Amino acid sequence: MQLTSAWMQALSGLAVGAALGFAIQRSRLCSFGAIEDFLIGGDSRRLRVFALALGIALLGTQALVLAGIVSPADTTYAPAALPLLSIAIGSVAFGVGMALVGTCGMGSLVRLGTGDLRGLVVVVILGAAAYAMLRGIFADFRIMFLERVSVSLPEAGTDIAALVSRAAGAETRPIVAAVFGIALCLLAMRDARLRRTPRLLAAGVVLGLLVTAGWMLTSFLHDEFSGPARPQSLTFISTVGKTVFAGLLNAQAFADFGVGSVIGTVLGAHLAALFAREFRWEAFDDDREMRRHLVGAGLMGVGGVLAGGCTIGQGITAGSMLALSWPVSVIGIIAGARLGIAFLMDEAPRMLISRSVSRLFSRES
Repeated sequence: MQLTSAWMQALSGLAVGAALGFAIQRSRLCSFGAIEDFLIGGDSRRLRVFALALGIALLGTQALVLAGIVSPADTTYAPAALPLLSIAIGSVAFGVGMALVGTCGMGSLVRLGTGDLRGLVVVVILGAAAYAMLRGIFADFRIMFLERVSVSLPEAGTDIAALVSRAAGAETRPIVAAVFGIALCLLAMRDARLRRTPRLLAAGVVLGLLVTAGWMLTSFLHDEFSGPARPQSLTFISTVGKTVFAGLLNAQAFADFGVGSVIGTVLGAHLAALFAREFRWEAFDDDREMRRHLVGAGLMGVGGVLAGGCTIGQGITAGSMLALSWPVSVIGIIAGARLGIAFLMDEAPRMLISRSVSRLFSRES
């Protein structure tokens, strides 16, 4: 019964990942591309799509929490202590790696599905590095040193809504969820150019709904006799590591929602590329590009595990759970991506910081 439940979760992950891969490939949505467009080109459209996805995922996920279907305490995003040092270092490292590769973990899977062999190299290296940090040679260093520097929380399951409720002396989760979720959706829809791009809007809606679906499916398909439920949803760092491990060493490890979603994302992107007649084999242009991808993939794998997720796992999935790690990770990933872009453009760090700060204040004024 327990094994059947695990395989049902894996199949549900396969379906969710396939829908995601198809939507992302057809819309050309990319988290790094969204950050790059905003920081370098001043174009916030794709970044607003992720805000829309987060808003929808937050409203849906918090509805599940309020209905008692999902509990933040049962997830990995609301621990009893917040490892701030690990999250800060990991998120910046992930952002730098993402810039070197040119896309995130999800984007690499989509690339692979469209025939880009650079995606294959990145996925294998990212997965190996992630698993080494998660359960392999670097796991003791992560646990004994980096995660020891943490902030104790009142109890397991503490998230942003719980802290606000504690400060207010009353249950405020419905208000917090509604304010955050609706504000993010309105922020996205304010852009007139984005409203004229239905394919991007559809991808944002699909991403938000699929994150909610992940929480719901892993809760409903859990076998209660196998122990406490551990709901999960979309994330593409530790799950890529588990997929590589399953393919090399343990076929039973394929019976997991996250592993299913990784395979499904590649499959969905492949089907979308075939449908649009865009599938073609590609590879590295030269050894310099390959070295950049190898370093970037390693940084993404190590950094993603330290941060507790990627642009999707922390930026959307953790955000939907109102996790305290979410704002720290998002800021770190954006900062790391900007540093990576500066490295690629041979910018001096001092000029980079000065330009970014001046641009921020000029937008506010």
